Amino acid sequence: MERLTTPDGTTLSYERSGSGPALVLVHGAFSDSASNWDLVRPALAERFTLYAIDRRGRGETTATEGHRLADEAADVAALIAALGEPVFLLGHSYGAHCALVAALLVPDRIRKLVLYEAAYPDLLTSEAMARLEPLAAADAWDDFATTFFRDLLCVPAPEVEALRASELWPAIVTDAKASLRDLRALRAYRFDAERWSGLDVPVLLQIGTESPRHFYVSDALAAVLPDARIGELAGQAHEAMTTAPDLYARAVTDFLLGSREAARGPRVTAP
Repeated sequence: MERLTTPDGTTLSYERSGSGPALVLVHGAFSDSASNWDLVRPALAERFTLYAIDRRGRGETTATEGHRLADEAADVAALIAALGEPVFLLGHSYGAHCALVAALLVPDRIRKLVLYEAAYPDLLTSEAMARLEPLAAADAWDDFATTFFRDLLCVPAPEVEALRASELWPAIVTDAKASLRDLRALRAYRFDAERWSGLDVPVLLQIGTESPRHFYVSDALAAVLPDARIGELAGQAHEAMTTAPDLYARAVTDFLLGSREAARGPRVTAP
């Protein structure tokens, strides 16, 4: 684990592995730099030097209260600036929002950008948070995680129960407290796709075919980004790097290492 101190004094930890062009990985909620990427790390590390960030409250990164999504985007940008070379940047879920904002902070350092299902902030309604906050106050983190996946992400109940019975669940529950801070930050965030209308780098907007597509900002971004394509992950939902790691690693590698012309897709508008 390596560390750097960001301009606002935050200690940011990250794990470096592999060889090849730099690829910065930004994990989502209910995960960290290990659990989000472990199954795809071996394949990606064969082609890229990976910099897997631990966002605030994970690994050796400072745990802060009341931070904004923009603060975590600035953390990502600080690492990219410290690397001293243009990078590929990939963000998942909440981490996709962080990567997207970071790309505006250091656009000249981004070679290509991959965003996997960044959710609309308004999905976190007052009613949704009212179900979660009492569970957090009671330290009922298992129930907190179950409620989030079942009631907010609308994961079918049998799949939630299968997840709870899997070896992945303990890490999800462990990360629930830090993820509450993510949810609060996302709820306070105002998304406006037009902010990225001038970001002229190739962007892959990944969508699982089994996901509720309208939950995510992918189509709104595709309508305004100068150089974007939608990449559908067949048969997958929100966690293809875990549920289909070979498929996921191949989709990422093909996009990042292809030519700009091959990466450029047709302009896509919301269905």
